[in-house]
Amino acid sequence: MQALWNKGTAASNAVEKFTVGNDRELDMRLAPYDVQGSKAHIAMLAKVGLLPKDEEEILQKELDKIAASIERGEFVMEPDAEDIHSMVETLLTRSLGDIGKKIHSGRSRNDQVLVDLKLYMRDAILKLRGKVLTLFEMLQQLSEKYKDVILPGYTHAQVAMPSSFGMWFGAYAEALCDDMQMLGAAYRVVNQNPLGSAAGYGSSFPLDRRMTTGLLGFGDLNYNAVAAQMSRGKSEKCMAAAMASIASTLNKLASDCCQYMCSNFRFISFPDNLTTGSSIMPHKKNPDVWEVMRAKTNRVESISGEIALLTTNHPHGYHRDFQILKDILFPAIDTMEECLDMAVYMLENIVVNEHILDNSPMYDPMFTVEVVNNMVVTGVPFRDAYREIGIAVKEGKFSYEGSKSVAGLGHTHIGSIGNLCNGEIKAKMEKASAF
Repeated sequence: MQALWNKGTAASNAVEKFTVGNDRELDMRLAPYDVQGSKAHIAMLAKVGLLPKDEEEILQKELDKIAASIERGEFVMEPDAEDIHSMVETLLTRSLGDIGKKIHSGRSRNDQVLVDLKLYMRDAILKLRGKVLTLFEMLQQLSEKYKDVILPGYTHAQVAMPSSFGMWFGAYAEALCDDMQMLGAAYRVVNQNPLGSAAGYGSSFPLDRRMTTGLLGFGDLNYNAVAAQMSRGKSEKCMAAAMASIASTLNKLASDCCQYMCSNFRFISFPDNLTTGSSIMPHKKNPDVWEVMRAKTNRVESISGEIALLTTNHPHGYHRDFQILKDILFPAIDTMEECLDMAVYMLENIVVNEHILDNSPMYDPMFTVEVVNNMVVTGVPFRDAYREIGIAVKEGKFSYEGSKSVAGLGHTHIGSIGNLCNGEIKAKMEKASAF
């Protein structure tokens, strides 16, 4: 099979192996999008008079056959195919002869790969949106279920003030709203049509770029042909930043779960089949899932920097360096999906300790602020109350006899343990995810 760019001189095997690498394997996930882009392109060529209507119909039918083979899992990248674009064109030419060769008129492999990638990333973002929403709903359900269960809050890893499981779960739900904003921003950057920019400088053919924009469902165009090519790398960087934001939230949740499972805390637990044991210590229940998730999300967070380094210091226009972007981004998308699914699975099985404070004076210090505030209400200046209680704690004389329930503590302002605002947070997510 001859490379699309071949002009009679073949690259050496060493050069081809080095420059192509595992690109064929990565390109397999672009196959349906390459067909989708080609179908839109030839429909446009027929409309502007660059392809006879009868030939367009023949090409459309053959592309539909290729699309069906992809959907059935029968499509194969042949060993000598350079990439998905050459494979599709070869199949068309093999079946239709010279008609198959006409599919490339008015486009370059540069805008062809760009449109494939944007269609793929658009779908990947929407899939991630669905998984984030599933996790969000799970967290909101848990927040409501355990809104009255007190949980010690910590600052500087020291017992600080009363929190609740409702607040803890709800905090991660709201954090996902910010992540969804990032995901929506990435979607809007990706959802622009580059087709027709060719190699980065347009074409002398009268291409109807608005038509292909509509056929492919893009929200807008990359109007300037040079800017369209400059979106290579930027689109991946935006998606990586959005995934890094989600990964950061999951990473912190995983860290909390590792700590809260610890036998010194015992705030939460999971069934034995979701934890692992020790080869020597029979009492161990290790949080391996959360530890591995912590590691994997750290890796996802790192790819923004990797993409930035790969794409920096390039003048405008296409550079072969960009091929490696797929090798960075595609596995990260898979990892992100896997982590979101696993987080939901684990939370479906979480066991909350609803009796953390029972007979445990060790948590009394977290109620010092409650006592200080109650003194302030009776007229004692805050600084005097603070000093008095601080001395009592220092001398080991502080004890708390007041209410240790969410209702009894009387926290009522927006966002406090007595007013979690889960409804408002749900509305925030609905707005953030409307893209």
